Amino acid sequence: MPDAVPLDLLQWPLRRRDDTHIIGWRGGVPVDNGSFQRQVLGWRDRLLAHPGQRFALFHADTLHFAAALFGAWLAAKTVYLPGDALPDTCGALARDVDAFIGEFEPTLAPLPAPAPAAPGDAADWPPLAPSFAALVVSTSGTTGHAQAIAKSMMQLASEVATLEALFGQQLGQAEIVSTVSHQHIYGLLFKVLWPLAAGRPVQAHSAFFPEDLRRLVPPRPWALLSSPAHLKRFPEQPTRPETRLLQALFSSGGPLTADAARGVQEVFGQRALEVYGSSETGGIAWRQPHVGALRAEHWQPMPGVEVRAGADATLEVRSPHLPDGQWFAMADRASLDVAGFTLHGRADRIVKLEEKRISLDQIERLLLASPLVAECRVLVHEGRRQRQLIAAFVVPTAAGRVLLAQGRGQLNAALRTILAGAIEGLALPRLWRYLDAMPVNAQGKLTQAALSALLDAAPTPPARPTQPQVREIERSQHRVVLALQVPLDLLYFDGHFPATPILPGVVQTDWALSLGRRYFALPPRFLGLQALKFQRVIVPGASVTLELQHDTERQALSFQLHSEGQQHASGRFLLGHAA
Repeated sequence: MPDAVPLDLLQWPLRRRDDTHIIGWRGGVPVDNGSFQRQVLGWRDRLLAHPGQRFALFHADTLHFAAALFGAWLAAKTVYLPGDALPDTCGALARDVDAFIGEFEPTLAPLPAPAPAAPGDAADWPPLAPSFAALVVSTSGTTGHAQAIAKSMMQLASEVATLEALFGQQLGQAEIVSTVSHQHIYGLLFKVLWPLAAGRPVQAHSAFFPEDLRRLVPPRPWALLSSPAHLKRFPEQPTRPETRLLQALFSSGGPLTADAARGVQEVFGQRALEVYGSSETGGIAWRQPHVGALRAEHWQPMPGVEVRAGADATLEVRSPHLPDGQWFAMADRASLDVAGFTLHGRADRIVKLEEKRISLDQIERLLLASPLVAECRVLVHEGRRQRQLIAAFVVPTAAGRVLLAQGRGQLNAALRTILAGAIEGLALPRLWRYLDAMPVNAQGKLTQAALSALLDAAPTPPARPTQPQVREIERSQHRVVLALQVPLDLLYFDGHFPATPILPGVVQTDWALSLGRRYFALPPRFLGLQALKFQRVIVPGASVTLELQHDTERQALSFQLHSEGQQHASGRFLLGHAA
């Protein structure tokens, strides 16, 4: 890489383009450079008039988000980037920022979107100082503790220059389609800063569901940004996206498993470009493993990035994407050779129980070697009387589900037997949760907070289940989309009806309201149920999607239950406060 990163990659290649240049698409309608610039200048003028310096920004629409972001930077304001707009997140942000921009609760008084600047009002874009404090991002909380990380304009410009040097020729003018959110550093770089700087059009909406992707794929060259959590779902879909014009497929947020890599090759006709990095370091390395029995596991450092093995064989990084020239110690263990480096799990997953060192990675490897386990995650849970317990979260294979149908104790015993010969009794999991899929956030990452919530929600499950397995698919301020797996042995199927059991309507509405209360701060009093419809029965073992929409002004919660384009039920709860 050159010694001086060209900052004009971020400021302002759009300025040198014609007003008619298409910078993105929203619902099939093109967004041109002229209208986008006027929106940016509207935000700049609004924020210049605001006395605050720090602003939290959250918006699901990528182009609206980008306009507010660039407008804030042109006003020399620092942007805080939350991963979501949930109450706890906003409560923590309120202590650090002066105002909110975008899709936040009215109680936070978010700044209203300004009118676009008048045509012809644009002036030359002022240069931004390399040291300008452009952004504060937050880690995903994989260890349970999120951390705020500042990013200068030079760091972001370095990332953009690196990505263009590595992959720009392959992409050409490919349109950017994404399954991940721009509210995290991966999505921000790949979906906002890099494509807009390089002049590549961006789809304003994300493809959270496989059917969304089929709808968003353009009849023009395109590239896909995704994550392992999203990619592994596509091979299971009956219909697949058109991939003839796909130029590249990026994946980040964790390594693809061998099975997932083969599935990607089958569905998309090419191997994924995997990107390794973190919120703290930015991009570190990349790889494009071969699909088959032998996979190249080595990661290649990005241009300008240096790596070495540090204490306890952990990876250390020195990079222009960091705030200084110092070495940064990662929590990932690695080995280096002439072909690059290989990762061997996280060093911080060694825990002490009663003075015994226990590797959570080892427990996971042993479980994954079993034909009963498709996915698993192990963590330490603080139980009663401050006693620490090992908890295991398992997605069973088909063989595992057969055993699970005979009773949870059967599968528990089988997995404990697998572990008993390799680890001490102290390290055997005491808590087991069996899931249809791991709970991931909008970035496709699995967090300790999401797993811990499963333990808190059901510390002592009944002998017969009364609730569905729940996986969060999409979540925003007023809307949540959940995948529900209806247990085969659900208690409520008894007597309804003996020959052909179906899920009672009262159970469907109860699930909708109780899950609504889990995700939203709903008024406590039930006032009524409107527009209730039951269109199609739900049978044992069914997989259905539950969409919940919270209308804060009307104090209402709407729900829809559907699967594969078929509507099962819908309705609207009217709620209020106690008299």
